[in-house]
Amino acid sequence: MSLLRENAVLALFFCLGLGYLVGKLRVGPIQLGGICGVLIVSMLVGAQHVTVNADVKNVAFALFIFSLGYVAGPQFFANLNAKGLRFGVLSLMEAVVVVLMALGFAKIFDLDVGTAAGILAGAATESAAVGTAQDAIAKLPGVTADQTVQLQAHVATAYSVCYLFGLISIVLLTSQLFPMLMRINLADASRRLWEKMRGGENGHQEGEEPSLPALVGRTYLVSQGEGTRVSQLQESSGQLVTVEAISRGGRKLDPDDDPVLRRGDQVLVVGRRAAVIDAGHDLGPETGDTPGLDRALAVRQVVVTNKQVAGHPLNDVRDRDSQATGGVFLTDIQRVDHHLPAVGETEVHLGDTLTVVGAPSKLDRFAARVGAVVRQDTADWIYLSLGICLGVLLGKVNVRFGDVNLTLGTGGGCLIAGLVFGWARSLRPTFGAYPPVAAQTLKDLGLAMFIAVTGMAAGPDAGPLLKQYPVLLPAAGILMVVVPAFLGLFLGRKLLKIEPPILIGAIAGQQCSTPAITAIGNVAQSSVPMLGYTITYTLSNFLLPLTGPILVGLVGL
Repeated sequence: MSLLRENAVLALFFCLGLGYLVGKLRVGPIQLGGICGVLIVSMLVGAQHVTVNADVKNVAFALFIFSLGYVAGPQFFANLNAKGLRFGVLSLMEAVVVVLMALGFAKIFDLDVGTAAGILAGAATESAAVGTAQDAIAKLPGVTADQTVQLQAHVATAYSVCYLFGLISIVLLTSQLFPMLMRINLADASRRLWEKMRGGENGHQEGEEPSLPALVGRTYLVSQGEGTRVSQLQESSGQLVTVEAISRGGRKLDPDDDPVLRRGDQVLVVGRRAAVIDAGHDLGPETGDTPGLDRALAVRQVVVTNKQVAGHPLNDVRDRDSQATGGVFLTDIQRVDHHLPAVGETEVHLGDTLTVVGAPSKLDRFAARVGAVVRQDTADWIYLSLGICLGVLLGKVNVRFGDVNLTLGTGGGCLIAGLVFGWARSLRPTFGAYPPVAAQTLKDLGLAMFIAVTGMAAGPDAGPLLKQYPVLLPAAGILMVVVPAFLGLFLGRKLLKIEPPILIGAIAGQQCSTPAITAIGNVAQSSVPMLGYTITYTLSNFLLPLTGPILVGLVGL
């Protein structure tokens, strides 16, 4: 341990590496996850009086919370509509209930503000609330430096215990108990809903590819299709196929000229498998690979910025503007950092990233109609640094409500700045580049480093607090998950009338629980629950971090 005490870099990455290894442990559907593993390891290391400078924690948290807001920004503002706010009832209920319950525990059991805030952050499984609460504690009037350190340590300790029990509770509730209470088989219900949305298949798990891909290209020798125009063939398929190449007697014809097909023409048809096969029935026999007839298709990612497109199902977008969407095939929809079913009834939101395949000219036409091609170049650090600076300054603003002094702190300020800067980037994707891989990496690394430094600082005080509240902390972690989850189930079914698979995903999202949605996806064998998860996840990612300063302000009276 003396080596770790002497070298902060070694101590930090030792906690990260070993913590993520511990996080891989799985018991049934429960997996601790890297962040929980890092917290456990760092607290054990910190108990041996190994520390890292607190400035590292502050920088890491600023990077994490700004990146979180930046990624979620487009969807957050896109969800400020009737449908988004319908799901937002669950997120708002979650935030209100956990604050009230944590405040109740604090009053009944005479808890200090650090322990109460840690119970809130852990039971809500919201790591960002740890940072915002610790920021608020540092600004409490009349609290000495030593008291601040101790209270902040109590936040981390209470968080670690409540997080563990809260994680187990939300995973079991959403993936196991709630389907039983609603008397559904989650896999069957998800499949039926998928078919209703015209998906036609159950989708595939990460790392899997379909043996029969949906998008195919085939060549046909025209016989019974003689006299048909290219445009007629494409329109009769509902724009589900496109003619990419035509060979007539060794001479190449341009399909964009809309020629009339003749007997003996060789035609390359690209599109959805079933539609391509149907087109072949109208054209003639399929032929083998024809030299010179093949055409390379481009793959691009297009971010949705057109408000006339947003809020409509993919089928409506295609039907309303077939000129712009003809010959363009959607293979994936990414919302925030999650993938959604690329089916006809999935609604398009501002900020969605669509992966599309087609001829370059057709993709350019589609991008101009829907939004803009995502630039996957290096990050614009001028734009991002400006956002973080403004977020830090915003966090210094104090607002008084009677005797309560509220401040957003670095966490709340950078979160709001990230939301605004990410939203602005989605409207004009020509500036402020922050490639998704880079944003995800800095978000994960920033959170892991913040948790590691926090855990090491809390290590020496962890033992006494656990001895003081050996039953309260686990019980609070369970109760503060069970109560809002059951309320979400009641509101979603009785008042909001949300489909069961989507509601189960939304309940996981109201608590921002990635392990829960992973377990739900494994049980459902479908990405359908993700449709509810992404909306509540985005809104809760804004609301739950703000509960930390609110609770500190209320308890610290």
